[in-house]
Amino acid sequence: MAPQDDPAWLVGIDLGTTHTVVAACPLTDGEADPAIGAFAIEQLVRPGEIAALPLLPSVRYHAAPDELPASDLALPWPTGAAADHRPVVGELARRLGARTPGRLIASAKSWLSHPAADRAAPILPWGAADGVPRISPVDASASYLAHVRAAWDASHPDAPLARQALVITVPASFDESARTLTLEAARLAGLPRVRLLEEPQAVCYDWLWEHRHRLQAQLAVASLLLVVDIGGGTLDLTLISVSPGPSVPQLNRIAVGNHLMLGGDNIDLALAHQVERQLLGEEGRFSAGELSQLVEQCRLAKERLLAGDAPEAVTVTLLGSGSRLIGSARSAELRREAVQALVLDGFFPLVGLGEQPERKRSGVVEFGLPYVADPAVTRHLAAFLGEHRHAAREALGSAADIPVPDALLLNGGVFRSPLVVRRLIEQLRTWGRREPLCLANDRPEQAVAFGAVAYGLARRGHAVQRIGGGAARSYFLAVDAAADGRPQAVCILPRGTEEGHEIVLTDRGFLLTLGAPVRFTLLAARDDARPEAGAVVLADDEHLQTLPPLAVALAADDPAGPRERAVRVAASLSELGTLDLQCVALDDPAQRWRIEFQLRGRSPVVSADLTSQHPRLEPAVAAIREVYGRKSKATDPKAVKGLRARLEKILGPRDGWGTPLLRDLFAVLLDGLPHRRRSPDHERVWFSLAGYGLRPGFGYPLDDWRSDQLFATYGQGLQFVNETRNWSAWWTLWRRVAGGLDEARQLILLDDIAPYLNPETAKRGNTATLGKKRSYEDMVRLVAILERLPAETKSTVGGWLLERLARPGEPDACWWALGRIGGRVPWYGSPHAVVPRATIEAWLERVLQRDFRREPPAAFAATLLARRSGDRERDIDAALRARVIETLRAGRAPESWVSLVAEVQALSEADEQRMVGESLPSGLRLIG
Repeated sequence: MAPQDDPAWLVGIDLGTTHTVVAACPLTDGEADPAIGAFAIEQLVRPGEIAALPLLPSVRYHAAPDELPASDLALPWPTGAAADHRPVVGELARRLGARTPGRLIASAKSWLSHPAADRAAPILPWGAADGVPRISPVDASASYLAHVRAAWDASHPDAPLARQALVITVPASFDESARTLTLEAARLAGLPRVRLLEEPQAVCYDWLWEHRHRLQAQLAVASLLLVVDIGGGTLDLTLISVSPGPSVPQLNRIAVGNHLMLGGDNIDLALAHQVERQLLGEEGRFSAGELSQLVEQCRLAKERLLAGDAPEAVTVTLLGSGSRLIGSARSAELRREAVQALVLDGFFPLVGLGEQPERKRSGVVEFGLPYVADPAVTRHLAAFLGEHRHAAREALGSAADIPVPDALLLNGGVFRSPLVVRRLIEQLRTWGRREPLCLANDRPEQAVAFGAVAYGLARRGHAVQRIGGGAARSYFLAVDAAADGRPQAVCILPRGTEEGHEIVLTDRGFLLTLGAPVRFTLLAARDDARPEAGAVVLADDEHLQTLPPLAVALAADDPAGPRERAVRVAASLSELGTLDLQCVALDDPAQRWRIEFQLRGRSPVVSADLTSQHPRLEPAVAAIREVYGRKSKATDPKAVKGLRARLEKILGPRDGWGTPLLRDLFAVLLDGLPHRRRSPDHERVWFSLAGYGLRPGFGYPLDDWRSDQLFATYGQGLQFVNETRNWSAWWTLWRRVAGGLDEARQLILLDDIAPYLNPETAKRGNTATLGKKRSYEDMVRLVAILERLPAETKSTVGGWLLERLARPGEPDACWWALGRIGGRVPWYGSPHAVVPRATIEAWLERVLQRDFRREPPAAFAATLLARRSGDRERDIDAALRARVIETLRAGRAPESWVSLVAEVQALSEADEQRMVGESLPSGLRLIG
């Protein structure tokens, strides 16, 4: 981050799930003890009424064009909002969202850490009705920051926010993807130069600043501080060691917890589900929009009922909409004792120190977000302490099996409740057999923002203790396998490496091809181990987590010059708080290339096992080049047709080829692309092997690039257009790699096959005859797997399939395609693009009329259409679900199919293979 030009202010921004908070401090030369204060953010609080409040609710409401007059939504600064898109941010947005369903965006921050969704796609508000404008989670986060920027600039016209020293906080558990997306949101808001700080550290910095003149006395009895930060969407756990220093205690962050989608939102949801049952019975379900409205009501009730002066009960009222606003209002009562019991027993139960969170197959899914399966904060805390017991022992000088921290710092709105604070203290006392020192935090909603400013002051040398500890994780780079074949990785940045300290791997070099991207497989570990830079470890360790792929492309400045460049890898923790990787030229250390995380919209939902180069790769490459090489003259049909069999003889059975091997083979085939036109056999075999080598088109580093290279050939089409088998191989190729294609490219595929699928156009001229020659059934299989098509397009395609299935003679693939195109749980696509629930329910009414005993493919289609996701916006009506289950059982469908409809669970390996159409490559596994 380039330094600001003489900033006048140091500003901290807590971009929270529930609230966005800003604190600031003037930077005055020579001031020994600067004052940190809250920045009150101007916002609409009622129609036409503006107030400056210390908290900006992190919510956005999309008002209808005729809902409120423009004058009621006017702000003291220009907004530039389109006439049909009138967003409201802050307190008024919260009030409007509490009374009108389906227009409120909340928990955008939680979406930033949800890799199974396309976080750059317009998917929010989740469950909004047609006609309600949608935006991406990144844009929603950017809009809160943009509001802050506008409010600040209006208040400080001579010191615009973009020119100040800015610190934005993020959960300590945010991975590199979520941190990078946060930086992108700041850039979109006009704040391109910011520094990131982990929220638990910010809380600690706030406490250190407040007690900076008496730290020695305050921390005299503390050796290990546990920071528990419960926000709206995340549970953040951090351990900080405290040791005596010459004048003040020395603090070092020694452990950070895993990302857990567990926070205040979970409590609000639990209360909303309770009210839902009161109002609608056990089987009743509100819409996603109505539930969003109810959750907001329950949040307000929770805050009142957990307070020290809580009333006996609070009434929650769910209003209707439009003309039904008053007449359809429904109310339920939440009683103080019941709410307190739900929170204490459900979220903060007293548990044993050795207990682990329940390992359910899946957690709660609401508004498209996958919350943790076990809501017990105390169980997650026990698991965290057990995982980091070695570091805790060292800090405490304890021999206990699982040492317990002797100091505690709590943050988050839930800790405004004395009951919750007492419960957590009681839990630590029970575990450690002593009362922990509880550090006071009198402003849990503002401590993070204040602490961000205190951190900035500490960096500038003001009298506040800095927290050491450096990188929260150790980072590793995958290298060649060990002698026994197990994957290995070399440590490039040990845990604890301080910011700005660069480590260059001097004993390991890499040879990069100029003009082509080269992948780096990066892993991270949060465990207690602190390996040295350059240390080699086994990469199949359960503590290692594969990060998003990294890639670098070195431009070839001189086409006639060398085609390769020898480099070393340099790693450091950047001043932004993110990992910075660069390639350094061996022959010119001043020449560097930054290695970027690949965070395009096509987020992978699989992870790849790491293996070295296959020992028989070279003879396999030679076999391919004999057929598709530049100098090859091989035209013998037997040699071409037998290439697959020859490869299996060299490499073993095809279904055992690992992903790295497949991608290596694909590279050779791509190089031989111009020679696929030598004969019909050359073309067909090339299609078959290339598709097999790149399937499923995503999930392995640089697959985006490979897909781009392959799709660049789509316009070339087939050379031998009269060969039906070649058409079959052509469509199979694109089916296999479809997951690596974005929406625009999938629409291109659909445009080419739609005339043959649409029953109306198929009747025209010789289209039906031509469809048979061009392998109609493989077109059907292709359209089934185009998960990135818009929902309305999928609805149209599904209608075509149903119309065809009403006539005899359609292939079973049509049933499979119907189930896939209307599936409730996407395999690789974003859940926002699923076919609307009402459409699916209409389809199921027709599918249930079939005899599942005679047509098992129809039963499998019904299973996918009715499969339970846990998300009420996608899941079918309970009564219809019961009918599907009854019909499946009557049709003697496998019990695993019935279970997929009855409850939320993962596919079995056999059902996954049936859904995908073939097995996944060896070495790929689903993680989403």
